Amino acid sequence: MCCIFGIVSRDVSREVLTRAQRCLAHRGPDDAGTVIIDGGGPEPCQIGFAHTRLSIIDLSPLGHQPMQDPATGNWIVFNGEIYNFRELRRELIETGAEFRSESDTAVILAAYRVWGEECLLRLRGMFAFALWDAQRKRLLLARDPMGIKPLYYHRSARNFLFASEVRTLLQTELVPRKLDATGALSYLAFGSVCEPWTIVEGIRAVPPGHVLTWEPGSLSIR
Repeated sequence: MCCIFGIVSRDVSREVLTRAQRCLAHRGPDDAGTVIIDGGGPEPCQIGFAHTRLSIIDLSPLGHQPMQDPATGNWIVFNGEIYNFRELRRELIETGAEFRSESDTAVILAAYRVWGEECLLRLRGMFAFALWDAQRKRLLLARDPMGIKPLYYHRSARNFLFASEVRTLLQTELVPRKLDATGALSYLAFGSVCEPWTIVEGIRAVPPGHVLTWEPGSLSIR
């Protein structure tokens, strides 16, 4: 398994990215990476991505994340496995797409470039990923239909954060440590917290089979 983390803010702290990455190290012992992206646009912002990798597909450095699509400037951090990525890769090559990496991560980037958000309907597998659309200045969070791979987020007046684990969000010290009443009742009743709630107030799970879109001033989920 791999692990992902990200933050959108006016000024992303390298220290926050490093702290989150260390918290995720147990889920990805083979490789790790961070990047800070200039969001541009009328409202200046930065996007910070962190990734820890368990190498399964394309063990070479070409599978390193965060990964950028050189054709569009889009960035992705991805956790999971796309079972039909070879079939999608062949189909994309027929449209003129070129690949340097043998990874399924590169296939997601190319699929988004060619098919946009409709590419989500073509993915067969377990996944949670974040993709920064450089042209549209928006961030997409997507989770597989069965919800096998976890993905949590927190939104405040100054920051938008996401991660594969709740405790990683807490580790940033940007999320208040306050118990969520609904989450606590769920845990006491069922032994686990029913999504989209979590045990921490202000942290929610991206529901299975949904895509969350962050744009300056708005947040939507469908």
